[in-house]
Amino acid sequence: MVIVLKQNISPKEKEVIKNFLGEKNFKTNEIAGEEQTVIAAVGRGVIDLGEVQALSGVDSVIPISKPYKLASREFNPQNTVVEIENSFGQKIRIGGQRLVCIAGPNLVEDKESIFDIAKIAVLNGACLLHGDAFKPRSSPYAFSGLGEEGLKLLKQAGDMYGLPVVSEIISEADIPLFEKYHIDVYQIGARNMQNFNLLKAVGKLNKPVILKRSSACTVEELLMSAEYLLSSGNDKVILCERGIRTFETSTKNTLDLSAVPVLRAMTHLPIIVDPSHAVGLRDKVSPMALAAVASGADGVILEVHTNPQKAKSDGKQALVPEMFEKLMNDIEAMAPVVGKAVVHIRKDLIKTNSKEGKVKTSKVVCAYSGKRGAYAEQAVVRYFDENAEPLPCNSFKDVFSAVLEGKADYGMIPIENSLAGSVYDNYDNLTRFHDISIVGAMHLRIQHALLAPKGTKIENIKRIYSHPQGFAQCDKIIEKYNWEKIATVSTATGAKMVSDLGSTENAAIASSVTAGYYNLEIIKDDIQNDPRDYTRFVVIAPNHVSQKNALTVKSPNMATFMFSTENKAGALYQVLGVFQKFGLSLSRLESRPINGQPWHYWFYADAELNQSSHQNKEYVLKVLDELKTVAEEIRLLGIYSEAGYNI
Repeated sequence: MVIVLKQNISPKEKEVIKNFLGEKNFKTNEIAGEEQTVIAAVGRGVIDLGEVQALSGVDSVIPISKPYKLASREFNPQNTVVEIENSFGQKIRIGGQRLVCIAGPNLVEDKESIFDIAKIAVLNGACLLHGDAFKPRSSPYAFSGLGEEGLKLLKQAGDMYGLPVVSEIISEADIPLFEKYHIDVYQIGARNMQNFNLLKAVGKLNKPVILKRSSACTVEELLMSAEYLLSSGNDKVILCERGIRTFETSTKNTLDLSAVPVLRAMTHLPIIVDPSHAVGLRDKVSPMALAAVASGADGVILEVHTNPQKAKSDGKQALVPEMFEKLMNDIEAMAPVVGKAVVHIRKDLIKTNSKEGKVKTSKVVCAYSGKRGAYAEQAVVRYFDENAEPLPCNSFKDVFSAVLEGKADYGMIPIENSLAGSVYDNYDNLTRFHDISIVGAMHLRIQHALLAPKGTKIENIKRIYSHPQGFAQCDKIIEKYNWEKIATVSTATGAKMVSDLGSTENAAIASSVTAGYYNLEIIKDDIQNDPRDYTRFVVIAPNHVSQKNALTVKSPNMATFMFSTENKAGALYQVLGVFQKFGLSLSRLESRPINGQPWHYWFYADAELNQSSHQNKEYVLKVLDELKTVAEEIRLLGIYSEAGYNI
């Protein structure tokens, strides 16, 4: 059973609960999650659940019928996210809406090759490095690894490129070596899936563990093995499907991708897939890796080698660098389709002599969508007081990606306009990019001008170029002249396109500032419908890595929440009641449909903080804790300072 504890429970009350369960011959394991703290009680004793419920500090008692208690969805209905910190301080998260790639050779062979493979892996999108130093082989005469030297080289290569390392452990006796070289993730191979003594020993270390399914075991047997790790105190378990043995001989194993959705319904643990070991043939690995992503896996583990023909183990299943690069590009393209975002190592942190790195600058770099002169660029300059280097991007999604990957320290994105309403793309991006937070906000007055090549007369204009928000903010003049609208990624992009085309039949709606940049003439200024036209921009930053140039927020005045509710009467009312209880005024409440869940919605709530009532960061975290008790899902998008403005 699972005993859910009240949030204000005292240490003494916890001890009473554990002692009571111990007297009833139940083994207990306390697990502190993001949303709640529970005590898992496992045993064969007979107990009255009502007696447990009556104990002080107990919120609820959940009986679990499955033989795999701690791994079951009954124990934790929310997906577990395993967090691994790399040598740069970046937190790699496996699970949820993230997609990870683990890449590397089957075995660490020598220093040169493992460093070359690590560089190839990180530059093409992998976020963990795999390489075995110990390998159980079918033949006693086959190369079985470099042992301690292999672990040492693997860790050196991983640290250089910011890749946490994964290596297979085959014996309890090797634990001291794994600890000596600070191996980040322990892999329990298929041959050891039911080595229960090893599972218990590794479970006690509380290190992230990848548990591979044996080729002759069922899904339930895999979960029972995971239970050994969990019951030993480890809550960082990742399941791996790597193919099962069938009568088919055309591939090394048969990749059981149906196991992914089956496991997803049975357990909260992250699930990854190893197509390399499953099919055993280089040309079959890529399509099966893409199929794994489509099936809903949280990641893939791929064998990569610079010279697989000379590999000392399983060379025929290792991808060459060119194949790996293409596959990662395909995975990047597929990830948004299944509602996931690929996790990358921040390239600005990689210790490499590559000329591809970010140009060193004393200023922070802030990404924005559009060309030079875009309103977002003006917001960057205004917000950072010219202490930022604006980085133009082709789309809002590219801005988020630039921040996530370290190409930029911050991003400036529009979130709503006082006349045209919300920029829904960016609400969706805030949902998709879990490792991004809001760290600031500002308002910028929008003053649109009609720009065209010199000599253009307004009555001769046939086509107008601008961002859709620009059209909405100036629709009166557009309707008056019945211009054809051609949408662009930003107002400045529209101005550049008009300049490039050079036709007097084309014009752009953009800031008058851009006229000088693109050799255009201001045909008419202040063409927006209402002079009271403001766009609210938010500043975004990564929350999975220490920010070197972090914004100092001494007195935050805003907090933004994202939540979903159950589809039942009064569910939204209950959530809003929490804001009322804590005296938080909501300045905005927006809903967006949840991808893949028809008629189910995310709500975005901006709450104003009253500093005279001591509504600070600690206060907001208390609000968040209470919201978790009534919302189906809840996420704090940011606690930040928003510059005031007058309309």
